[in-house]
Amino acid sequence: MGGVTSTWVEPSNTATALLLLGRGSDPSTERGVECPGDLPAPSDPDLVARAAAAKAALGSKVFVLGHHYQRDEVIQFADVTGDSFKLAREAAARPDAEYIVFCGVHFMAESADILTSDAQKVVLPDLAAGCSMADMAVLGQVEAAWDVLTELGIAEQTVPVTYMNSSADIKGFVGRRGGVVCTSSNAKRALDWAFEQGSKVLFLPDQHLGRNTAVLEMGYSLDDCVLYDPHKPNGGLTAEQLRDAKMILWRGHCSVHGRFTLDSVNDVRERVPGVNVLVHPECRHEVVTAADLVGSTEFIIKTIEAAPAGSAWAVGTELNLVRRLALAHPDKQIMFLDRAVCYCSTMNRIDLPHLVWALEELVAGRVVNQITVDPDTARHARAALDQMLALPGADTPPPTAN
Repeated sequence: MGGVTSTWVEPSNTATALLLLGRGSDPSTERGVECPGDLPAPSDPDLVARAAAAKAALGSKVFVLGHHYQRDEVIQFADVTGDSFKLAREAAARPDAEYIVFCGVHFMAESADILTSDAQKVVLPDLAAGCSMADMAVLGQVEAAWDVLTELGIAEQTVPVTYMNSSADIKGFVGRRGGVVCTSSNAKRALDWAFEQGSKVLFLPDQHLGRNTAVLEMGYSLDDCVLYDPHKPNGGLTAEQLRDAKMILWRGHCSVHGRFTLDSVNDVRERVPGVNVLVHPECRHEVVTAADLVGSTEFIIKTIEAAPAGSAWAVGTELNLVRRLALAHPDKQIMFLDRAVCYCSTMNRIDLPHLVWALEELVAGRVVNQITVDPDTARHARAALDQMLALPGADTPPPTAN
């Protein structure tokens, strides 16, 4: 079985201080959403100077990637910002950078390692920066599900499709079986391709993206979709349900986007007359169908940028991005879709102290928290990623809208 490793070094004084501050990495940490009422206070301003100095000392040897959901205190040091796949491609386009520091979560750093050369080292400042959705699809569970499909005689007609937000092991599983990776922007194209290869799709790990794409963009019905629960025998489904299904959806979801409800949409429409509701396709089906516009993170950003002054927008995605958009567009009324202030707790683990520690260790010649995908897993995962890149129109994915 494939796997992913990380390189550990003797903790420095800074690393010890992080642990004492409660900011050390702990793989058993709850990975999901937190609703503290507000974001954590920014780090000590002195750390800004240290981060800038370390980055300057490394020069072209380091390339820092920042996901849109990262804190402002971290994103200011990113050479490129974007969604997970854009950042992985940006890393691959920088072969001269010896170190890729990925300010995001674990599966993103894995993808960067898969797409970069063996000479490059990918660093994740905090190993506990995971993804609750990616954690919901474990290789052993997915292999067991495939065994169920094989016993029913339907595995050969089933094409596995995995969302970018999945582990390297799951991408490798999909690549071994001739499947494809997708993003929230190109999910329809990936599914169109999959249905040209077979009559069924096993969609991993986000049930909502799979359901929303199949029903709202491809004309399938909700009855064509079944939900496979890996914690129940045969996924909690009958043989007839699995044989009849077009979309076999994995029971996984984003802990942040899954918080938004139909009540959230109705409430904001009552409070803010004329508000436009703009949500990510990882949201629940009833939220997506009630929204005005639905699209990827990049689509959300471009929509807000192009919106007229004075317009009001309730955005259903991660809080850091919503707040950044609100600050960047003071001429528009931009708000979080839910009344509760929630952010992705694992994205927020990459704070300025962790970034400073990682950069200063690199300056000292010590590579910390290196993410390495084993060659066999990487080869098959790369095949699934390459298949995505080969999809028609892969360079210009259109957003979806209601």
